[in-house]
Amino acid sequence: MPGPEGLGIAGLDYLRLEGAAPQRLRMGVSRRLGGDRSALLRHDDSERVDRARSLSYLTFVAPLDIITLPDRKLRLVSDPIERIDDDLRRFADQMLETMYDAPGIGLAAIQVGVPRRMIVLDVAQREDEAAERDPMVMINPEILTRSDELAVREEGCLSIPEYYAEVERPATLRVRFLDRAGKPQEIDAGGVLATCIQHEIDHLDGKLFIDYLSKLKRDMVIRKFTKQAKLAPKPASL
Repeated sequence: MPGPEGLGIAGLDYLRLEGAAPQRLRMGVSRRLGGDRSALLRHDDSERVDRARSLSYLTFVAPLDIITLPDRKLRLVSDPIERIDDDLRRFADQMLETMYDAPGIGLAAIQVGVPRRMIVLDVAQREDEAAERDPMVMINPEILTRSDELAVREEGCLSIPEYYAEVERPATLRVRFLDRAGKPQEIDAGGVLATCIQHEIDHLDGKLFIDYLSKLKRDMVIRKFTKQAKLAPKPASL
């Protein structure tokens, strides 16, 4: 999920919830919702996590090309981002547009060929189709704690299109990151959001959701996409 070059700087791209009652995950300051779809923002500001005052990603940003298996870039470990500036924010907007266009609910920078530690997410409409978009940008995300309780969800990935499998992960977690303004944020997340965060951070570490499957299933997927890549038409030479 080739990407912009020279920037100083992923999806859970797909996730299905069969039979789950629609419920929007909301995130507010010092507010916790019950159940495993809970999230708590720990920050003094009264804004939502990483909610841009002007949602610039809506202003006709061109989507990027998503790289897919067996592209070796997907196994790279991404480097930390050292500077947050307008170029990075524009790139984040491009990532969001790419994610929405796919469509997906998460995307890591490496999925558009940029090995830097940034992910974008929006799970709002996955839990409630009538909900408005609620984009999040996480720069240099770091999972601080994971619950002992586990949850199984069916996952997919924009870099492994049209393949889905059940994956078991910690049900809740706490993650620390910088928002698009460079401000430190820390949230507790559960439900779809927790799964999505773990899936996308895996991308930053060169890991794919198929790595949680048996070797037999994983090898079958890799062989399938390697064969498809060999059969795909080659771009014309100038």
